[in-house]
Amino acid sequence: MELSVVNHEDYFAKIGDDHKFPIEKFGELANYLIKKKIVKKFHEPYQCSEETLKRAHSENYIKNIKNKTLDKNGVKKIGFPLVDSVVQRSLVATGGTVLASKLAIKYGLACNTAGGSHHANFDGGAGYCVFNDVAVASQYLLDRGLVERILIVDLDVHQGNGNSDIFKNNSNVFTFSMHSKSNYPAKKSISDLDVELDDNMEDKEYIKILKFYLDQLNQENFDYVFYIAGVDVHFNDRLGKLKISDEGIRERDELVTENFFSKGIPLCGVLGGGYNKDFKKLVELHSFLHQSCAKLI
Repeated sequence: MELSVVNHEDYFAKIGDDHKFPIEKFGELANYLIKKKIVKKFHEPYQCSEETLKRAHSENYIKNIKNKTLDKNGVKKIGFPLVDSVVQRSLVATGGTVLASKLAIKYGLACNTAGGSHHANFDGGAGYCVFNDVAVASQYLLDRGLVERILIVDLDVHQGNGNSDIFKNNSNVFTFSMHSKSNYPAKKSISDLDVELDDNMEDKEYIKILKFYLDQLNQENFDYVFYIAGVDVHFNDRLGKLKISDEGIRERDELVTENFFSKGIPLCGVLGGGYNKDFKKLVELHSFLHQSCAKLI
């Protein structure tokens, strides 16, 4: 069987050639996965409907994004220009995680080639995140009665503050964020389980901490997992403060995916952040998530 991976050409948006965010990575990752024969063909998502978005975002915020009427401060917080292709990208990438979340129930594992927009909260976006795709997909699965208790494993270098805000009063979603203590956001929110990491941490200690907390999480009864596999933990990342190697990221992704797949718990993998100084390396690092899952199928 082949790994189910969701991708769409609209994951690319026109944000300007000099923008800090490496928007070309989504198309290049798709090409890389095909070239390396990790994927033969992608599942193509639709735009996420307003009805589905409303499960995790306010109607007012959704309308302001779709109509491009968000105030200047709101646009500045997001960090992208609010142009047609950014609106389209945000809707399609969120639809992509919703589709991948359903495919994971069917096949045990599935991935998006985007997603992990974990700084967006109920009323607004932030930190290159417009809609919180994992929160939207989590609520979609719960509302449809497809799952009962979701675990969000967030290993991006930045705290998943949007998820912890959205789900702070929801006992059906457990938020676990293992992130750089001194990094964005300056004011952290409170996840169900936060693990703060010191600057310049290397592979050995990082993997040891991850194993310890995976063992703890294994004591709980989850029937679904979202994995935000940010690669901004890499030593050469422009926005990270850790010193994790290529091998460390590969080991991490294999650890997480294997841990839950071996227990028969469906897992949906999404990209998370990555701002490596070496663009080719960035694409390769992001592919480790898909490679780890493909090995297990």
